[in-house]
Amino acid sequence: MKYAVSSCLLGVNCKYNGGNNASSELIDYLKEHEVLQVCPEVLGGLPTPRACAEISGEYIMNTEGEDVTAQFKKGAALALAQIREFQPDLVILQPRSPSCGKGIIYDGSFQNRLVEGDGMFARLLLDEGIPVMTCGEFLEEVKPLSTKG
Repeated sequence: MKYAVSSCLLGVNCKYNGGNNASSELIDYLKEHEVLQVCPEVLGGLPTPRACAEISGEYIMNTEGEDVTAQFKKGAALALAQIREFQPDLVILQPRSPSCGKGIIYDGSFQNRLVEGDGMFARLLLDEGIPVMTCGEFLEEVKPLSTKG
């Protein structure tokens, strides 16, 4: 199978704080598959590290009060183009992110509060009918099915 995966989940230091969200369980599983790693925020021109950003209404603002919506839009569009070319069976995304969050994201207050919603890149994928799961969903639902004999 072919998977596109948030770069941070694969151990790439591209998070806002310069770190990653490496999932050894996911990385181990994906060794047997074709993988495209993608980070819309980096593709959009944002540096690593960078100020934390959250969706606030129709905008994406960072902790320094800057509107970074344009960079997120650019990165989401470029990442979507990569996905269209690669044609993965499934896209596995980092939860809660203003780019990659699916179903639940931070509320824009920078107070660690979660609300229903999707990150900008996740929304583009879902609108195109591209199958998307968070890393947690994948590890709970798909991976166990594929390892049963």
